[in-house]
Order: sequence, then structure tokens, then C-alpha cells
Amino acid sequence: MKINFKKTYKFAIKSALFISLFATGFVMSMVLLFFGSKVTNLLLFGIVCLLIIYLFSFLVLQYRVERFIYRRVKKIYDDVSLLESSTFINQPITTDMETLTREVKKFATDKKLEIEMLQIREEYRREFLGNVSHELKTPLFTVQGYISTLLDGAMDDKNIRKKYLKRAEKGVERLIYIVEDLDMITKLESGDLNLEFSEFDIVELIQNVFDLLEMKADKKKITLAFENYHIQPIIVHGDKDKIQQVVENLIVNSIKYGKEGGFTEVAVVNLTKKKVLVRITDNGEGIEKQNIPRLFERFYRVDKSGSRSEGGSGLGLAIVKHIIEAHKEKIYVESEFGIGSEFSFTIEKARLKKPELNPEEIYSKSLKINKLKK
Repeated sequence: MKINFKKTYKFAIKSALFISLFATGFVMSMVLLFFGSKVTNLLLFGIVCLLIIYLFSFLVLQYRVERFIYRRVKKIYDDVSLLESSTFINQPITTDMETLTREVKKFATDKKLEIEMLQIREEYRREFLGNVSHELKTPLFTVQGYISTLLDGAMDDKNIRKKYLKRAEKGVERLIYIVEDLDMITKLESGDLNLEFSEFDIVELIQNVFDLLEMKADKKKITLAFENYHIQPIIVHGDKDKIQQVVENLIVNSIKYGKEGGFTEVAVVNLTKKKVLVRITDNGEGIEKQNIPRLFERFYRVDKSGSRSEGGSGLGLAIVKHIIEAHKEKIYVESEFGIGSEFSFTIEKARLKKPELNPEEIYSKSLKINKLKK
């Protein structure tokens, strides 16, 4: 750490002045007391005494400050620099106590915030590892159980063998699903997943998702519909496959946590001249307020019972958030427990291109313009 003292003489100047005034006054009082008016040039004598005492006091005080205070201040900086604070390493040392106190206080506050952030990250890391372990452990143990049963003798029964192999296959599919979702999130976070932008009809895309999930919704007698039955095509700009994945994940969630005989409605709203808002509303279970801020975390589940009866990788909403943010758009959630939820996201409208005219149209337009000129 390079030492570059920023010296301050304020303390020495003021202190020397006070000492000088006191000492000069004291000396002159003594002179008057013992010698009376016999001393000639009393004023000149006082000024000389004042200057000599002032210079002597200043030099002694400043020397003591440099030897005593500066040395201790330097030690404070040296101790702080051990923590590798770029703030202190790159700045000259100041011996002004107010400035030093302010800098050390700021340093301590920053370090406290940094430690708190590290603690939050550590807690999140532990929770994440625990969730990953739980998610992978369930299908792994399922597969292991069926295979062990077959190896223990159940393989000889053809019906049991086929049934257990199918169940083991489902467990493997679940593992693959989780790993693929984790891989996608990793790519989205690191920016390695390239989006293929194109222009497409968002209304048509939502209808395709309705068709895909119709059977899943019918099992719970949930109605999938547009909020406006006479909705017109709306052309947007984005990665069609990824936006379809977003819509599909959100609608799957609304079905998964929806009420028997409920509904899931989708609305496409012209938000601004350049943006469209897609809203997905249901009358399902709803989400408690304390859970809403953490909904988009990986593996975070509102249901803390550990049940995985609804399936899924626990990464759906995290993927949704990353895809929307990769499009530089926003996603919102509003929910009331026991009443329902609404997820919405923005997407950019496609820029309307002027249709290109063919040579015949250009020729006919030029004839019309010439006629008008005549």
C-alpha cells in the first residue's frame, strides 16, 4: 500500500495560537508585576514573545502530530488495507479525523452489506442444493426400486416386468426433463442460448397451446379460452419457440393449481404502440403474499410439504423469467390466495413493413401522377 499523507496543519495552527496568546499574556503580566512601567518598548517585547512562542509551539505540536497521530492513523489504514479494500488502497491517506471517520464508517457499512449478501447467497446455495438433491433423488429411487424388484425375481413374470419397466422409464424421463431444464437455465443465465427472432401471430400461438393442453385441462374440467372471443391476429417480434414455451409453462401451471371446473383465460392487450401485454388469468388456488417474491427462483415451491404429485421439474417459472428477460421484456404476477392468479408479460410488436410494389404498379402510379400534373 503506497503511503501518501495528506497533511493538515489546522490543529497545530489553532493550538499554537492559543498557547502563544496565553503564554505572551502571562509573560507580559509577570513583567508588569515585577518591573512596573520601567520596561521600555513593552509592546515590541510582547510581539517578539508572541512570535517566538507561536513558532516554537507550532513546530512542537506539528512534530508530535506527525510522530504520534500520523503513525496511529497509518496503522488504521494498514489494518483496513489487509481487507483489500480498493477504496482505501487507491486513495491517499488523510489525517483529518472527520474524513477518516467518514471513510472508515462507509467502509464498515459496505463490508456489512457485502457480508449480508454473502450470507443470503450461502443460504440460497444450500437451499438450491437441497432442492436439486430432492428433485433428482425422487425419480432415481423410483427407478432403482423397480429395477431392484425385477432383479430380485419379478423379471420372470412377463406382466410385472413390462409394468415395472414402463414405470422405470417414466422415472428416467423425469430425470432427463429436469437435466434439460437445468441446462436451458444455465445457458439462459450465461447468455449462451441464442434466440432466433422472427415475426409471428401471438394469438395463433396461444390457440396452438390451447390445442396442445386441451386434454390436460379436460381432466380437471378447466376451460381454456380467450378473454375476448373476437380477438384479431396480433403480429409480434420474438423467438417463437421460446415464447410458446413461456405461454405453455404459464398455462400448465394455471391448470395444475386450478380448481376443478375452473377456467384459464388469456388476454392479449395493445399496451403501447410498440408493446403487447399477454395476460394469463385463472381462478385457482392463488398464492400467498410472502411467496410471490420467490416464485421465479429455481426449484422454489409454494407447497412446502415436499409432495411432487403434480410433477414438473420445479424450474418452469424460472425458465419463463429468463426467457422473457432474454427478450429484454418484463414479467408480472398478481395473486390473491383462494381467489386466483394472473401472470402477464410484455412482448414487442412487429414493425409493419410497407408492401413492395411490382413494376406494373409503379408504372400505373407514374401514369396517374403525370395525368394529375397535366
